Amino acid sequence: MKTRTILAGRDVSWFRDGPSLSTAARGAAAALARRVGLDAHRVAEVALAVTEAATNIQRHATDGALLLRTLHTKDDTAVEFVTVDSGPGMVDVSASLADGASSAGTLGIGLGAVARLADHFDVHSVPGKGTVMAAQFWSRQADDQGVTAALSAGQQCVSGVTRPISGESTCGDAWSARLDSATDADADTGTGTGTGPGHPAVLVLMCDGLGHGPLAARASAAAVEAFHDTPATDPEEIMEAIHRALRGTRGGAAAVARIEPARRRVRYCGIGNISGFLLGHDARKTLLSVPGIVGVNMRRLRTFEEPLPEGGALALHSDGLTERWDHRALPGLLHHSPLVVAGQLLREAGVRRDDASVVVVKGIW
Repeated sequence: MKTRTILAGRDVSWFRDGPSLSTAARGAAAALARRVGLDAHRVAEVALAVTEAATNIQRHATDGALLLRTLHTKDDTAVEFVTVDSGPGMVDVSASLADGASSAGTLGIGLGAVARLADHFDVHSVPGKGTVMAAQFWSRQADDQGVTAALSAGQQCVSGVTRPISGESTCGDAWSARLDSATDADADTGTGTGTGPGHPAVLVLMCDGLGHGPLAARASAAAVEAFHDTPATDPEEIMEAIHRALRGTRGGAAAVARIEPARRRVRYCGIGNISGFLLGHDARKTLLSVPGIVGVNMRRLRTFEEPLPEGGALALHSDGLTERWDHRALPGLLHHSPLVVAGQLLREAGVRRDDASVVVVKGIW
């Protein structure tokens, strides 16, 4: 069994398309890489890759943006960037990644070189719709310890993005995930909440703090803290802990999903305007939330159980995304990383008049 990896993302910054995009993104990427301890050579590689990606957006994309953030394991930190645009898309992604293929006006190193500089790289593009590209850059020490090898093997099973409402720098939405640490210890004896030897359950939280700005962010941060502090592994019990933690804040909408690979099921408990979907190659299944405000007025909790679709994914998002998207209109999407899937859903359905957040789980069943 592969050991699954859940990485915490921090220091989130969005850069919108404009004349200063490449300069601003390059400077921020270099500063972030130095701050997390990457050596001078790796800092230069990060800056080069980010500049190429940003310049490509400026020259060729419509409504493009670049997300820059850090990722964390227990011992190491990486820099990650994601680019999202609304077209025109790449007709032939493989050709665009070939050596010597560089769009006019970029630095000339090409997206293929960006892919080689990165420890993990993924891109999905649909002509006429748009492109999402993601890249991670770890320290050489992390590479020696096998961290990047584990990630390149596809073991990062959960990822997502948050984006603040236009005009704000702080997002009132948040997501988080953790493994059921009791699973492996209890599976052989039949006790605890495990799903079987070698098949740890994954717990995922999505929270949308009421309103937007710092007070909404305070509520969602309290939800994330409670999600990690509680020993509970049942969705309803976790929601009760979050409800207690959000008293004294403005409250919010929240949902907790428990994905159990061995039993091939998801258990879902949601309050308020959090949208949950199980994505299969041919359909999507809606997961139900009930009305209420976590931390203020939470009605009787209900947990819904659904089978996991073969080769599919779980997606949760706030009402900063409309539900008028169809992943089947994005050919091949479910073959890509959770982060790229999340980025494509944000591109397809995100609205600028609200905070937006989406998290995706895939590759564990």
